[in-house]
Amino acid sequence: MTQHTVLLYSDDPEVRDRMRLAIGSRPAADLSVKFVDASTYAEVVQLVDDTDVDLLVLDGEATPGGGLGIARQLKDEITNPPPVVLAIARAADRWLASYARVEGTIMYPLDPVVTGKTVSDLLRSLPVQG
Repeated sequence: MTQHTVLLYSDDPEVRDRMRLAIGSRPAADLSVKFVDASTYAEVVQLVDDTDVDLLVLDGEATPGGGLGIARQLKDEITNPPPVVLAIARAADRWLASYARVEGTIMYPLDPVVTGKTVSDLLRSLPVQG
């Protein structure tokens, strides 16, 4: 079984808890996940810089720094950034997620089946570390 590190970002700890529950520690039979949490943009950047983060799950509704802006900035500034899943409240925001170059979107309220599948598919698509 492969273990991955998933960064959860939201300014609201309850949202991060819902993300964690929707993903679960075993989003698929062949995958295990450990979580790191960030509540500010600065924490996201520090964790991406200092930790082997495999995937980011960002709250598109967070304030003052929304997941959309953070995703776009990371994609612009980091060479080979981890893939991003953006949690959004409106299906119409998918075009904004596309603009920010995120690899996946999930909708509030988070559906554990869809969330787990989205996360698992992206984690499986990562290059194998040797």
